[in-house]
Amino acid sequence: MHHGTAPTGLQQHFIGQRQRLRDAAQRILGCPHRADDVVQDAYLKIGEVQQQESGAIRQPQAYLMRIVRNLAIDRHRRCRFESDVFADEEAGEDIHEEAHGPEAIAISRQTLALVSRALDGLPARTRRAFELYRLAGLSQREIAAELGISVTLVNFLIRDALASCRQCLALASPR
Repeated sequence: MHHGTAPTGLQQHFIGQRQRLRDAAQRILGCPHRADDVVQDAYLKIGEVQQQESGAIRQPQAYLMRIVRNLAIDRHRRCRFESDVFADEEAGEDIHEEAHGPEAIAISRQTLALVSRALDGLPARTRRAFELYRLAGLSQREIAAELGISVTLVNFLIRDALASCRQCLALASPR
């Protein structure tokens, strides 16, 4: 056998978990075709993991699920952003010209950057709960199961993330 032709342990886990991973991606994206694309991307990504690194991953199922979920959330975010941009362009005739001016675009980008910075400053679990809730559309109960925490804690994490975003925006807005 040539080096690299045999599937790594991680790839074997992936093949065994493929349907479960695809279902998780579809729950986030709501589209079977996009879910298939994400699963394909994830398989290519884990193919880059070296054999010795692959053996060092203690919880391969959780690792694979995290990769697929992150890719699906990224794709969902990108699709949502693109559809918002195109929807704005299509509705352009109905909207006052200033709403699409350079100043409005700069303000939107600045707001997005501030929110992104606020989320980056949060603890990983808080940020993850917020993304699963606001971007992936999971219920608080589903998030609790996903993160292995109580629904009450999920509620607090989401509230903290929202408060952090609001505070960041309030500090940046001119008085």
